[in-house]
Amino acid sequence: MTETLFLTSADVSGLLMPAEYVDAVRDGYRQRGDGAPAQPRSTFFRSDPGGMLTSYAAILPETGAMGGYMYSAGFGAEDAWFVTPLFDADSGEPLALLDGASMNPFKTGAAGAVAVDELAREDAETVAIIGSGPQARGQLRTTATVRDFATVRVYSPTPENRRSFAAEFESELEADVEAVDSSAEAVAGADVVITATTASDPVFDGADLEPGTHVTAMGQYSVDRRELDTTTIERATYVPDLRERATFDAGSFLAAIEAGVVTEDHVHAELGEIVAGTAEGRTSDDEITVFDSGGTGIETVAAAYALYEAALEEGLGTEIEFEPASDALTGK
Repeated sequence: MTETLFLTSADVSGLLMPAEYVDAVRDGYRQRGDGAPAQPRSTFFRSDPGGMLTSYAAILPETGAMGGYMYSAGFGAEDAWFVTPLFDADSGEPLALLDGASMNPFKTGAAGAVAVDELAREDAETVAIIGSGPQARGQLRTTATVRDFATVRVYSPTPENRRSFAAEFESELEADVEAVDSSAEAVAGADVVITATTASDPVFDGADLEPGTHVTAMGQYSVDRRELDTTTIERATYVPDLRERATFDAGSFLAAIEAGVVTEDHVHAELGEIVAGTAEGRTSDDEITVFDSGGTGIETVAAAYALYEAALEEGLGTEIEFEPASDALTGK
């Protein structure tokens, strides 16, 4: 038998500060840039009852951990469930099993924050947030640790949602936070644009982007759904989380290829390659950059291991037992 730590969503909630998520995820992407294995998500759909089962994984050799996410959404429960198994990268033994719901906005937000730190101008001070849900909140909380924003503009189609978002962050950040009436108003003059929506179609006009803007898109990862239009992709230095994912489920990029405005060669580099220094990031102040974040095992394993270590220090979690296959299969 081996003892494995089970961490509930309550155990995980508030265990790490946003900046700690960013540090862990940055190191995970550096390892990816140096060759750590990771693959795009695999998703299975069912129509009756409607739902999907998704999984992805990564190995972070220097961290000493491997694992990923498996989550279901819909089906008869009409909800979502996030399970994160974490294994020792050397022995293969299970280290922890996490309820991944609480960490989700922070680990995903941390990937976006790493991209902003690598690709946005150093003097970026105005950020536009399109979306007002938990993912948008996670993106802003983590991104605010890598740039000192003076102005935040948020747009969501539901007025009360964008107003409550603005009120929440007005007291949380040392910045002017304003709810605006359109995505065009949010994007106008923004140094950083973050999209975190459930929209199926582009949420702003790429022609409205000022030279020098950085865009992080994280709300869609489907071949037939996209947050960014072809103009944005065409104008930008395009950086996905995984190169393989760009032609697998990155709807915005695939739509631009189909429209004939870019080819597969338009992929500049993976985020990890830029973090590791094997590829250049931003090269000029007027360059438009895009980080297309679809979610990977990189940020999941990096964040989960940081939470695991913090939980051990705090004495959190419940020990559960796993029986090695050699014993179970032989009846020992």
